[in-house]
This record gives sequence, structure tokens and C-alpha cells, in this order.
Amino acid sequence: MIEIYIDYKGDLHCEAKHGPSQQLLETDAPVDNNGRGESFSPTDLLAASLGTCMATVLGIAARRKEISLEGMNVQVRKFMSDDQPRRVSRLEVDIYVPISEDHVDRRLLQSTALGCPVHHSIHPDIEVAINWFWSPDAHPGAH
Repeated sequence: MIEIYIDYKGDLHCEAKHGPSQQLLETDAPVDNNGRGESFSPTDLLAASLGTCMATVLGIAARRKEISLEGMNVQVRKFMSDDQPRRVSRLEVDIYVPISEDHVDRRLLQSTALGCPVHHSIHPDIEVAINWFWSPDAHPGAH
């Protein structure tokens, strides 16, 4: 069990503290929902959680197989519903893997990413599209 402590700072801003590490992150409501968009929104964190979880479990599997994924990039696009209730309706994930498409462990890596805990925790009404790009030269670089 992990505890996360959240302080509402006012003006639609929150500060969350990770209990074990004491690291902080801030959120703000998005511009299209009465905020200023000065930080991640709570639904942005959902999208970031999916991408970072997939990258993390890929890293664990690659480490076990002694595969270098250094330079791997993951990009997530979040789409909100037009109807009510307001919710995330679609997540598009682009995974840029710096190994060749014919790598012997490609299928293992793909199934590992799809098996990440966040992916398994996302409500089935949220469409999740995963796009894979395999090549040392395929990644667009960090932004």
C-alpha cells in the first residue's frame, strides 16, 4: 500500500506528495475546464501513467533479456469525450523502440507493454490504441 497526500492549494491547483519518497507533483485544471492549464491535469496524469507504466515494464523485460532500450520514446495523446459525463474517451500511444522489428523478443516486449498494471486498470470504455515503431532511427526524440 502506498499513500499519496493531496493538498488543495486553491484556484483549481493541487499538490500531491508521494508518501515513500516525499516527491511532489502539481496539477491544475485544464483551460477547457475552468483552469489555467499551468500543469498536468488529473486526466493528463492518467495518460502519463499509461505511457510511463508501459515504458517501465518494457525496461524491466529488456533488462532481463539484456536488451538496450536506451533512447526509447513513448508519446501519449489524450482525447476527452464531447458528451457528459466529462471523461477520457481515447488514448493513443506511440512507442518508439530502438531495436529492429524482426528482433527475436519483439512479441515478448509487446505483450509485456500490454500487460502493464495501468493498461489493465483503464476502464474498458476508454479506447486505447497502441502504435509500435521499431527501428533505432524511428524515434522522434524527447520533447
